[in-house]
Amino acid sequence: MKDVAIKKATALMWFKNDLRLHDNEALCNAIACNLPVIYLYCIDSRIFKSLNLGFRKADANRAIFLKQSLEDLQIKLEELGGHLIIEYGIPEDIIASYVTNYTVKQIYAEEEYAWEELQMMKKVEKLIDGTASLTTFWGKTLYHKDDIPFEISKIPLTSKAYRIPTGNQSTVREPLKEPSNLNAYDEVKSTEFPEFKILGFNSLEILEADPYVAGGESAGIDRLHYYTFETEQLTGYRWSRNKSLGMDYSSKFSPYLALGCVSPRFIYQQVKHYEEIVKKNQSTWWLVFELVWRDYFTFKGMRIGNSIFKTKGFSKKTIEFENNIDLFKRWCWGTTGIPFVDAHMRQLNKTGYISNRGRVNCASFLVHDYKVDWTWGAAYFESKLIDYDVSANWLNWHMQAYEIWYTNPIHQSLKYKSKKFIQTWIPELSHIDDNHIYLPWREESKEYNTKAYPEPIEIFSKWNRSISNILKQL
Repeated sequence: MKDVAIKKATALMWFKNDLRLHDNEALCNAIACNLPVIYLYCIDSRIFKSLNLGFRKADANRAIFLKQSLEDLQIKLEELGGHLIIEYGIPEDIIASYVTNYTVKQIYAEEEYAWEELQMMKKVEKLIDGTASLTTFWGKTLYHKDDIPFEISKIPLTSKAYRIPTGNQSTVREPLKEPSNLNAYDEVKSTEFPEFKILGFNSLEILEADPYVAGGESAGIDRLHYYTFETEQLTGYRWSRNKSLGMDYSSKFSPYLALGCVSPRFIYQQVKHYEEIVKKNQSTWWLVFELVWRDYFTFKGMRIGNSIFKTKGFSKKTIEFENNIDLFKRWCWGTTGIPFVDAHMRQLNKTGYISNRGRVNCASFLVHDYKVDWTWGAAYFESKLIDYDVSANWLNWHMQAYEIWYTNPIHQSLKYKSKKFIQTWIPELSHIDDNHIYLPWREESKEYNTKAYPEPIEIFSKWNRSISNILKQL
């Protein structure tokens, strides 16, 4: 950015996790103001920093998915005569410099809700105080936070107590239409996404990453159309959602929701249209339920605040964690010797994505079998997931630690018929074409196994019944 003061007053549309043109209230209000608009995205350099646990806060798949999403947004803006400036650094400093150098009088942005982002917004407001006004708009959830029958400070601590009153008393707002013009400030041009080495990644890290889906509003809307009207996969969602292999067992909308490439209200609108002209069943209800659940975690996280990142969590419960760093690394790398866990972790590491069934099993194993602090696992998922959502991630991990029953990965591997999934992600076991693949450490299975795949550190007695059931089917 040129360090030259511009006398002509401007407005600033500050994109964050709302990387779309459709149903974007901040964008619509920016366009409607009487000032030419600069369109900006700030890549926060802090999200790629290395943590004490030995990995980045956000890893290569998240960086690539962000790049794809920003480049798609940039193309869509340019098609309407606009631009997207991409800056790398500390967002509060970048915003303050734009206010000074481009005589920004009004800033429009989506409202934040999580701890770190709220601290950042407070710093922005302090830096621009008396110079420019910052107006934010709620765009995160299916139900607008002003429309639910609870104050944030009184959000119920159980989902049912939230979901039923909200469903009975609240209405989903109509999504806003995509703008046809941008009223863009014409003295600035789009800038490219910075080279990955500037973000701290080497070429091998980028080469080895392979995001599960492509980022961007265009890809997200294509996926929504494909999963609904093109293939009618939505009709079977209720019964396929717990699988792990392939693209069509679940919607794969979550990465697009995470960066705001697709609005939850737009998804809801399309599901309701699907119910009218294709089919209304348990699956369509369940997909909407997932959007409501996502809302609940957001609002619950807002109520609880910073405690969702603490080991004792908001429940103030205690587990005697042993925190063996070597066991944690085995879990991270997918070398625990438990195929159902390892296959999911390897998929996560390669693609930045993991199924719901994988998340539950991997989290439960780390916390209750390896006795590792759940916040370590939550931080690792934050690093890897292209659909990382702060409230959903950290509160789901909290649930696995303190609120729900243990999940048995041996039982689940057979229950969900995961042989092909394991073969796909653990090449050392890909030649095993029967149930020996679930128990490669057993004497009955060792002749099928290769020494390249590790044996488990411990076989827990709570697995014995599941092991016996598998052995009976050999």
